[in-house]
Amino acid sequence: MMFLKVPFAEKDEAKALGARWNGERKSWYVPDGKPTEPFERWLAPGGADFVPAKASVAPKAKPLSVDSYVGKSVVGKFYQELPHDCNPFEACPVCAPALASSGWQAAHDSVDQMLAALRA
Repeated sequence: MMFLKVPFAEKDEAKALGARWNGERKSWYVPDGKPTEPFERWLAPGGADFVPAKASVAPKAKPLSVDSYVGKSVVGKFYQELPHDCNPFEACPVCAPALASSGWQAAHDSVDQMLAALRA
């Protein structure tokens, strides 16, 4: 397997010639047994094999909300991943202990009180 330095704009051309994508290395490569002549312009100088760095894998990344205006991930101070898909604003006996221990419930209650005072 010989890795290639293929610019994004030329990926379709490399794929048409028979290059394959290595998702772990985030790079295109020439499969073993395939002639490398059609891919010479993407080979490393001097014919040396280009070996891209291995992509790092995050240990169980938490899902994040995204600020659609700016496109940035938004994680609050009291973000809590729930063990199942439920509504945190409705009582759930499974999620209640996790929400209480994280401080989420206390923060929610204080905001609720402030809003109630404004409505009155």
